[in-house]
Amino acid sequence: MIFGLTEAQIAGFGLTFGVGAFILYMLFIIGHLAWESKAGKFGTFVIFLGLAFGMVGFAAKYLIQWVLDIK
Repeated sequence: MIFGLTEAQIAGFGLTFGVGAFILYMLFIIGHLAWESKAGKFGTFVIFLGLAFGMVGFAAKYLIQWVLDIK
């Protein structure tokens, strides 16, 4: 136990908040990339659409886990 937390609790915290923070950082990076490359409206939309699919998959994982834990 580290700081009164088990290894599973630390891993769960890192997975939820760590990956969530990484997704927000990727939003910044992709937005900056689209701005610097002058991707245009459609190009920027496509770039963010790709990231949005990953974010939806990340959120769906927790929704699926929640539904399966109820049963």
